[in-house]
Amino acid sequence: MTKNDIENSLKTLIITGLRLDDITPEDIDSDLPLFDTEKGLMLDSLDAVELVVIVEKEFGVAIADAEEARQAFTSIRGLADFILSRQTGN
Repeated sequence: MTKNDIENSLKTLIITGLRLDDITPEDIDSDLPLFDTEKGLMLDSLDAVELVVIVEKEFGVAIADAEEARQAFTSIRGLADFILSRQTGN
């Protein structure tokens, strides 16, 4: 799976998994912050828990703790980078 494939998959999984019915994958910029309260997707802490489950289930990548989640959940692009690095063992 390429980075672009992962980004597109993440967008779809976030929309369906977090029930964000009012947006489409095309509406999501890969560089927008996921948890910023002023811009981006404006996800909250409950969404973060669900997102951890989605990443583990769909990509086989564990997120060990809150610090690792903060690093991984910067944006769709950041999360795709995190997933790729864990899948390749880097």
